[in-house]
Amino acid sequence: MNNLRNRVQLIGHLGANPEVKTLENGNKMVKLSLATNESYKDKNGELIKETMWHSITVWGNQAKIAEKYLEKGKEICIEGKLSNRSYTDKEGMKRYITDVVCTDILMLGKKG
Repeated sequence: MNNLRNRVQLIGHLGANPEVKTLENGNKMVKLSLATNESYKDKNGELIKETMWHSITVWGNQAKIAEKYLEKGKEICIEGKLSNRSYTDKEGMKRYITDVVCTDILMLGKKG
């Protein structure tokens, strides 16, 4: 049951091309912006569509795959864990960031 703790799975479309950073040691880190969509009917029977945006961080070999094959609009499935951090901005306000640290990527849809 331990492997179910802090586990995230999302299917969505990329909102932008991957943002790739190469670190001093040569390792790659990729930032992705993933949109997931949910549809439901409200109390009046009207169809409501909501889009939620997720910040994804990818490291290592998965980052190399993301850099090579992913692009804006591509549908993917990711698995990973939630990561929280905070910082103080220039105005002295404390800001909080939640992103998904990706451990696995599955490319969906048509081959490009």
